[in-house]
Amino acid sequence: MPRRSTKRFEYGKGIYYFNIRTSANNAVTIKRKNKKQAIDAFAGYLRTQGDKCEWLGKWDGDKFVEDDWEKISS
Repeated sequence: MPRRSTKRFEYGKGIYYFNIRTSANNAVTIKRKNKKQAIDAFAGYLRTQGDKCEWLGKWDGDKFVEDDWEKISS
């Protein structure tokens, strides 16, 4: 069975996203509707997964905004 080349979902406007790499070529995309819940969840993954985590930010329909984890987490 061939691998999927693209994600099979659309990003939702106003929703926060982050990725957790499961292997070299695979990542799980996690979403949260609430900013506080997204920050708490991502911080938890950072403690357990370390450098495998990637903060994407809030999707505004065209691009990710609030995408700087250092600014958001402080």
